[in-house]
Amino acid sequence: MQKIRVELGERSYDIAIGNNILDGIGDALKSLDLSPRVAVVSNPTVIALYGERVSNSIKEAGFDLLTVTIPDGEEYKDLLWLQHIYDELLSHKLDRASGLIALGGGVIGDMTGFAASTYMRGIAYIQVPTTLLAQVDSSVGGKTGVNHKLGKNMIGTFWQPRLVWTDIETLGTLPERELLAGLAEVIKYGVIYDRKLFDFLADNRDKIISLDSETLTHIVQRSCEIKAEVVAKDEREAGLRAILNYGHTIGHAVETVTEYKKFLHGEAVAIGMCLEAKLSRMLDLLDDIHVSQIEDVIDSYGLPSRKPSYISAHSIFLSMQLDKKAIAGELKFILPEKIGSVRIYKGVSEDLLREVLRSPD
Repeated sequence: MQKIRVELGERSYDIAIGNNILDGIGDALKSLDLSPRVAVVSNPTVIALYGERVSNSIKEAGFDLLTVTIPDGEEYKDLLWLQHIYDELLSHKLDRASGLIALGGGVIGDMTGFAASTYMRGIAYIQVPTTLLAQVDSSVGGKTGVNHKLGKNMIGTFWQPRLVWTDIETLGTLPERELLAGLAEVIKYGVIYDRKLFDFLADNRDKIISLDSETLTHIVQRSCEIKAEVVAKDEREAGLRAILNYGHTIGHAVETVTEYKKFLHGEAVAIGMCLEAKLSRMLDLLDDIHVSQIEDVIDSYGLPSRKPSYISAHSIFLSMQLDKKAIAGELKFILPEKIGSVRIYKGVSEDLLREVLRSPD
C-alpha cells in the first residue's frame, strides 16, 4: 500500500492506494475516533459489487452501519436526493461524531461530502472511490456539491475528507466508457503539471486499457501526488488550485446544456481541453504541435475531442456566463503554454470565444 499525505494542518489526511485493500476499510475507520454509528452512501450498482465486502469489514470492526442508496447517474446529483440522505441520517439518529463513507464515483463522493459538511454543521466523511475519475480527482481536495439545472456544482462547500481509501482492484469492474472518462482527468494532470505523465499516457495506452495493475497504480498515484501538492498550497482555489480546472470551463457548460445526460464528466472535460487548447493557440500562447499532441492523446483513448454539431456555440456561451469561476461576468480560463505548464488567463474577448466554440466538428 502507498500513502500520500495531503498537508492541510489540522485538516491533513492520507490517501491510501493499494490492490485488494477494500476489506481493510473497517480497521482504517477505527483510527479516526468516530462514534459507533456510521453510514455508507452509495448507489445500487456499486452496492451490488462491493456493498457486502465493505459492510462486513465495517461491522466486524465494531460499527453500527446504515446503508443509504441513491440512483446511479449525474442527473441525480441534486438537492432532492441530498434531502433523501439527510432523511436517512436523521431517521437512524446519526450523531455529530458519526462518519459517512462515500462508496462509489464522483457523484457519490460529492454528495456524501456535501451531506457531511452540512449535517449537524459538519461531520467526518471518508472517500472510498471506485471509479478512475474519483480515484485520481474528485475524491481528493475537499470540493463537495450538487448540481443546479442552470449550472454544475453550483451549490457546494469545501470540506476535506478524513481519509481516502483507494483500491485499484475496483477498476476491474468499471465499464470501459467510465474508465476512459476517468483518463481524461489524468491527461489533464499531464497537460497542466507533468510532461512525463503525459508521455507515459501516450506510450502505455495498451497497458492502461488492459488494466495492468502496476500501470494503473502509477497513474493513480502520480495524479494524487499532483493534486495533493496543489491543494496543499491553495485549499480554497484562491490562485494555484485554479489550474486544476483546465478543460472544465467549457466542459461544465457542455454538461449543463445537455442536462448531464449525454456526456460523462470526463468526456465533457476532454472536449473542453481540446477547445481550450485551440483558444490558447489563437492567443499565441500555444503552438500547433502541442495542440495536436493533446488532441492525439485524447483521441487515442476514444474520448471526444470536438464539440458535437447539435450543441450550439451560443448555448455553451450562455451557460459559461453562469460559471462559478466567473468574476463580475469575466470568465477565467486555464490555458496551456506547453505540455506540462499552463497559465490562468482572464479577458478573453467574446468574439474570440464564440469563434472557438464554432470550431467545426
